[in-house]
Amino acid sequence: MSVSRDDFSIAFRSALLQRGASHKFSILSLFIVALIIFFLDIYGFQAVKTTRSFINDLVYRVTYLASTPTRIFPGINQGVASHFNLKKENEELRQVIERYKAQDLNLEYISNENKNLKKVLDTEDVQSVSNVVLAKVLVDRNSPFLKSIIINKGSKEGIIKGMPVTQNKYLIGRIVETNYLSSRVLLLNDLNSRIPVTFDTSSTQAILTGNGTRKPTLEYLPEGYIFEDDITVFASGKDGIFNAGTPIGKTKDNGEVDLFVDPNQLSFVTVNLIKPTKEVF
Repeated sequence: MSVSRDDFSIAFRSALLQRGASHKFSILSLFIVALIIFFLDIYGFQAVKTTRSFINDLVYRVTYLASTPTRIFPGINQGVASHFNLKKENEELRQVIERYKAQDLNLEYISNENKNLKKVLDTEDVQSVSNVVLAKVLVDRNSPFLKSIIINKGSKEGIIKGMPVTQNKYLIGRIVETNYLSSRVLLLNDLNSRIPVTFDTSSTQAILTGNGTRKPTLEYLPEGYIFEDDITVFASGKDGIFNAGTPIGKTKDNGEVDLFVDPNQLSFVTVNLIKPTKEVF
């Protein structure tokens, strides 16, 4: 067993020595060949010059091919960068256009609101009447039966509970709650609204009762009264709250009243600063 191990060690060392000797011989051979080529090149041997020229051409071609990516990719990078810059500029332009669109829409809204306000001012003649306050609707409290709005004027402007509210000189409701800077208006079609009215050539008296719909109904009429279409209904003023003769709407043959002002389309209203002759609860 020990003999075979020794034989293996001897054979391994011998192989290493043989490899080392051949390696040294290869280096020596290459050195001698280099010296020969060097002296041949110095003394102008033609074969060496031709070989060197061929090698130089080969190196130049390889160098050109190797440098191709560095010449192509900058153009590609520039094109990609230009594409992303163009995309960014388009996005910025789109945002600018959206801002201008929003401004146009806002301008259109303000223009429409100003036209509506001007129409109210011209109709109500607010500027020449000192006992009228123009107010803007802030909140529309719309539910199946309760119909009221919140306006932006209150006791600071002299508004008190019970004052009539109109639009285009048509009655739409009355003040039922006041704050310093706001008030609540009970509309004619509210379930709790009751207005004494008069209409037709006989000055028929009735109560206009709100029912939660757009068209309140006439109640407490003379026995056997027959309704007719298109008869103007006015506030009678008997409650001491509303001005007598304020127009409200037109009658229908089923006892309903088609209001002159749609209670769902209110934006500006006027409050008549007339103190009610009766206390309002």
